[in-house]
Amino acid sequence: MEVDCPPEESVSYTFDEDSVELCDVKDMRLEAEAVVNDVLFAVADMHVSQNLSNAPDMAYINVETREGNRYCLELTEAGLRVVGYAFNQVDENLSTPYHETVYSLLDQLSSGYREAFGNALLQRLEELKQSGR
Repeated sequence: MEVDCPPEESVSYTFDEDSVELCDVKDMRLEAEAVVNDVLFAVADMHVSQNLSNAPDMAYINVETREGNRYCLELTEAGLRVVGYAFNQVDENLSTPYHETVYSLLDQLSSGYREAFGNALLQRLEELKQSGR
């Protein structure tokens, strides 16, 4: 439907607070990229799945730990969880717990991740010590 309004007239809109639901939904595809960039240094391989359907409310991440174990992770508002034990694999029968952070999930899955993360932290602390901060 087209509305003909002369340019000099202003249009105002009013909303009833009960009829408008405001939501602050994160785009999980962007969140997934951020997750990958944040911990890529501590795993053998990690990337957002290009084969599985990612959506604004869900994304899939493939990760290979330093031990060579492969996982498919689901990222939603609830957190991250393992949904498969191979890249691009979603096992509907798998019921794994959600983790609030990728750090928590990888800490549980990979001792190599814990070691790499700890070493990176120690290196950063040493750099700060050397710079006198």
